[in-house]
Amino acid sequence: MTNSTAPERPAAPLRDGVTGTVTPERPDAAPRVPSQAAIALRGLWRAVAGGVRNALRLSGQALGRVFGFAAPVTSVVSPLGWIVLAGAVVSFALSRIFGWIEFGFVGATLAAALLVAVAFVFGRANFSVHIELNPHRVVAGERALGRMLVTNVAAKPSIPSRMELPVGGAVAEFVVPVLAPGAEHDELFAVPTHRRAVIVAGPAITVRGDQLGLLRRTVRWTDEVELFVHPVTARLAPSASGLVRDLEGEVTKTITNDDISFHALRSYEPGDALRNVHWRTSARTGQLMVRQFEETRRSQLTIVHTTDRAAYASEDEFELAISITASIGVQVVRDGTRMSIVSERMPLSTATPTSLLDDTSRLVETSGDHANLRDFARDATKRLPPPSVVMIVGGSQVPLADFRAAETVFGLDTQTIGFRAEFGAPSRIAKVSGLTVVTIGAIGDLPRVMRRVRP
Repeated sequence: MTNSTAPERPAAPLRDGVTGTVTPERPDAAPRVPSQAAIALRGLWRAVAGGVRNALRLSGQALGRVFGFAAPVTSVVSPLGWIVLAGAVVSFALSRIFGWIEFGFVGATLAAALLVAVAFVFGRANFSVHIELNPHRVVAGERALGRMLVTNVAAKPSIPSRMELPVGGAVAEFVVPVLAPGAEHDELFAVPTHRRAVIVAGPAITVRGDQLGLLRRTVRWTDEVELFVHPVTARLAPSASGLVRDLEGEVTKTITNDDISFHALRSYEPGDALRNVHWRTSARTGQLMVRQFEETRRSQLTIVHTTDRAAYASEDEFELAISITASIGVQVVRDGTRMSIVSERMPLSTATPTSLLDDTSRLVETSGDHANLRDFARDATKRLPPPSVVMIVGGSQVPLADFRAAETVFGLDTQTIGFRAEFGAPSRIAKVSGLTVVTIGAIGDLPRVMRRVRP
């Protein structure tokens, strides 16, 4: 009798790629049934979480309405007033818990101070306030004055009021006396203009409150008024703008078949316009010869002014660079040449000399906008018309190699001039691999140096 065994099942690949014999499932194994308790707990948890979320949302909305309703009252309390209120609450709590009567007296004193302060915030004034700055535009260092005129437009006399007027980074305080109906009271104030800036005066507000500063109620009466402090500029002679002389256009090195500036003659090719045939030369040579021209282009000046803090050794150097840009820009606008001026954060208006100077008053130092001067010049000028002359203005911390790198952004027909503001250094002109680099140590040297600059 021959022994026989049942054939084994073929090996099947497992999940990890290893082969083995598949063990048959137990015929009595039943599918696992989820626990009813677990299902109930999960449902309860979802209900509780949803209820908590809804409760928090409704509570937030209710608190928002409460705070919005109480804002006119809570806004009157100063930070010192909140500290005094918290001190009163803590003192009463300590007196109640530990029976320390001394803390009760402290809490009563603090609460009384708050109650007395409430009387100082009541009352209403009806004023008409007007702020005047004379003039609205000055050069850095010139004197500027302001005037605040307060008129009582109520039907009854006003009570004495304290008025505050922010001017730049300072706050001027004035006391408005009792004014009869229709009476006026004016105050004069000086505006600091020793540095280039845009100085904001206003808004004028009346302040009511106690002498301790626990409560403070303010009413705004005016809007802000701007005073432009322009940079110091040098008046350049019109000939100094010979950098961009523009009679019939700037002649470029591009050869064209139709323009104004004659360049040379060449043999006729099919398609050339007959009006360009030079008949005398054609008769002499026995073949048709046509004229070639150098392309002319309307002058376009682009000033690239970097405001990167790393480019300047000091704040005076930064101001000197702005004065250089403003001086050149104002003269070019007066000459009627097309111009664009760009900086890291804003392009400068070139519509009128006044608008240009207003925008230079807004320039501030920046940091980290571009990796280098070349990237800045490329990004700032890629949407501008092709320039015939480019001026790059920076500080003494800009290496000459950066000026050379920025020059490569523009075409071969573009003349590039670099201006380095180096406060206190002797003014001079240097040539670096064909690039003209002008160093200015004082704004008064700019007219003399510009007469020698030729692209």
